[in-house]
Amino acid sequence: MYRRNYLYITSEQQEKIKNYRIIIGGCGLGSVIAECALRLGFEDLCIIDGDKVELSNLNRQNYTRDDIGKYKVDALQNRLLQINPNAKITTIGEYLTPENIDKHLNRRYDLAINTIDFTSHIPFLFDKICVSRNIPVLHPLNLGWGASVIIIDRDSKQLSTLHHEYEGFELHMAQHILLELKKTEMFPTYLSDIIGDYSRINGPGVSPPQLAIGSWLVASICTTLMYNLCVNVRVKTFPEIYFKSI
Repeated sequence: MYRRNYLYITSEQQEKIKNYRIIIGGCGLGSVIAECALRLGFEDLCIIDGDKVELSNLNRQNYTRDDIGKYKVDALQNRLLQINPNAKITTIGEYLTPENIDKHLNRRYDLAINTIDFTSHIPFLFDKICVSRNIPVLHPLNLGWGASVIIIDRDSKQLSTLHHEYEGFELHMAQHILLELKKTEMFPTYLSDIIGDYSRINGPGVSPPQLAIGSWLVASICTTLMYNLCVNVRVKTFPEIYFKSI
């Protein structure tokens, strides 16, 4: 299946990423990341989410109309196994809570992806538990025409240093990314306008705007970073960021 990965990935590296154990919290943006990772050769994935597929997910998440009403973990597992029936795709069809999160993170994982919605303190708790177990955490952010990923580990700053409350936390992340980009030559002109507009309408129940472009860019960045972490290539950690746009 992976023979066209040659020159980019050695057979030894291919075997290593095959057995690299990844947990993905949230199957919204995580659904796109999971497929990109699987197609590269990551075959040991645990996906956690208690949500069901809705029509409004289809502009950016890895589902079809036939999946509407199904649990995301079930629809995603089915899709991934159609791509590679030999992959180990473990599902947990529950929302993470303070009562069950430690139990669901008790398996030894090599890497975590945190795409849990900031509707509670669970994303912070997810990070805290993973970092305490020396599991690096990738935080992807769909920025419409662009995408960003932040890496948290035991030696980095934690996301809670940006803001200690979960309400509107995506906005604080986006503002941090914008500040970091202003230090570089990669500053996208569209982003400050979008963040400014969203900050004016941001409030309870107002989800951040997202595009399919951002989802697939996020997936490519995350999968590259997963590969780099697996084969011990140095990566940047928070407060540094990764960003990609055209």
